[in-house]
Amino acid sequence: MDFTQSFIKSKNPCANGFRWYLRHHRNGADYQQVLDGLVAAGRVDDACWLLDKVGPAHTVLELDALDCDALVFAGSVQVRGGIDVQGKLRAGGSIRCEGSLRAGGEIVAGDDIAATGGIRAGAGVRCAGSLVAGWHTRAEGGIAAGSLKIAGALDCAGSLDVAGVAWVQGDLAVDGDCRARALRVRGDVQAAGLLQTREGLLCDGAASSGSHVDAGLGIKCGGDLVAAGAIRAGEGIEAGGEIRAGAGYGVYAGLCVQGEEWDTSARVTARARPARLLSGFWTGDRVHAGELRHAH
Repeated sequence: MDFTQSFIKSKNPCANGFRWYLRHHRNGADYQQVLDGLVAAGRVDDACWLLDKVGPAHTVLELDALDCDALVFAGSVQVRGGIDVQGKLRAGGSIRCEGSLRAGGEIVAGDDIAATGGIRAGAGVRCAGSLVAGWHTRAEGGIAAGSLKIAGALDCAGSLDVAGVAWVQGDLAVDGDCRARALRVRGDVQAAGLLQTREGLLCDGAASSGSHVDAGLGIKCGGDLVAAGAIRAGEGIEAGGEIRAGAGYGVYAGLCVQGEEWDTSARVTARARPARLLSGFWTGDRVHAGELRHAH
């Protein structure tokens, strides 16, 4: 793809950016050459703007290791070792490495992000595909992904938004809202904001929310289930410890189940009856924490 003056002008660049292009690529240039030039000039945001305007390429950057200040690549990035970027890392396609993935800034991919080691980002992490890490992962900002699988703990300093299934082997801590189609966590779940799934919520440890807990289907926890707001489930709710909603709020099970079927599909089980159980069928404590802890 040749970047002529007329092509760049058709994308409505800012005046400063267009002047930069005329100074450095007046006679035209290759797409990636322009991106590399912008990054080298410290104009990383302009490179990201251009990638947004033009879109991804089918090219692949293959390296043994990646260590640089910043990278904006139109295609996919495949690294046989680890990735260590001081600033922003962005790819129009996927980002994959066979080691740890670290960036001082944001990590963004138009497809998957996958690392056999852990992932650490100094800002947010975004990808349209799956986010996969083989070890503990930390983002100093929000995380947005099509699906998520972390073979360790996940610590997110912003909100977590997963369009599909989110699976975390260790503890999950989210400083904002936590949303997923379905959520499976082997450890504890802590969300400072809303904890919401369109399908089920399953964790082996305790689950807590600084706002409401909402599940389109059932909720099952090995420990306590606690919210500052309401606790709502389309089907049943089970906890190995207590179920406690916030002051003035209630616990609602079976919101998507007919009342005649509450005894089979909207069962509520915990160490003690929730103080404000407003819908659902209370079963007592017949499901023990040990059974919940090993549920799949």
